[in-house]
Amino acid sequence: MEDKRKLHILWTNGDINTSLHMVMMYATNAMLRGWWDEVKVIIWGAPAKLVAENKEIQERIELAKRSGVEFSACIACARELGVLEDLEKLNIEVISWGAPLTELIQSKASLITV
Repeated sequence: MEDKRKLHILWTNGDINTSLHMVMMYATNAMLRGWWDEVKVIIWGAPAKLVAENKEIQERIELAKRSGVEFSACIACARELGVLEDLEKLNIEVISWGAPLTELIQSKASLITV
């Protein structure tokens, strides 16, 4: 059974404002304020390119990591967008997310999609 105090954020929106003021803000504060025991951000689609190219997002990811947030990216998206090596250089886990995401949804784990 999925831990009820673990949150996954499926980040699919490549808009910079949404990325900064929802995904990064909530994930970081959720850990700093103890709202969740664990937070994992799943980078899927357009945000992979945003992460690879945007220094402000990269800085916010490092801040979030220091607060305990984990990051993982879809390998198929990273390959198709040509950013696989960039994400790996940023020490972001890059894996196949299709089956794990399906398991999260089917288990009714805590999941926010942005």
